[in-house]
Amino acid sequence: MSTKVDIDDYDRKILRALQENADYSMAELGEKVGLSHTPCWRRIKRLEADGVIRGRVTLLQGEKLELSVSVHAYITTSEHDQTTLQQFENSVREIPEIVECYSTSGESDYMLRIVVNSVKDYDQLLKNTLVNLPNVASVKSVFALKQIKYTTELPI
Repeated sequence: MSTKVDIDDYDRKILRALQENADYSMAELGEKVGLSHTPCWRRIKRLEADGVIRGRVTLLQGEKLELSVSVHAYITTSEHDQTTLQQFENSVREIPEIVECYSTSGESDYMLRIVVNSVKDYDQLLKNTLVNLPNVASVKSVFALKQIKYTTELPI
């Protein structure tokens, strides 16, 4: 279980700036948030050690890579014991097309966000992989028609 980490206004400024652009040099970042290089660097190292900063990534444009189909698949499982749910979750982690997976409340047990090249590719993934995952009773698929908003930035 995670514990809350105390952060102050400088930490918030640093986190907002890094969410905007993780490539800032330490001098640029320090100038942006009003700190010199060393205190800024120390705060980043503390935020990393505390697990607030999990990593730094490069965001890709799916359409440019022929990965423009986004599908939300709602999974209902046939059993709900810890072992079979863990088997399902472990299996999901191994499928690269599944970019997000959430345990959910309501009618479905899980919601997956899947990114593929085409509807045909999703059909193959559904028939060859998703329905064969451990403990899957049903899959309901919803295709995104247009992305209205997407961000990885948390509202801090």
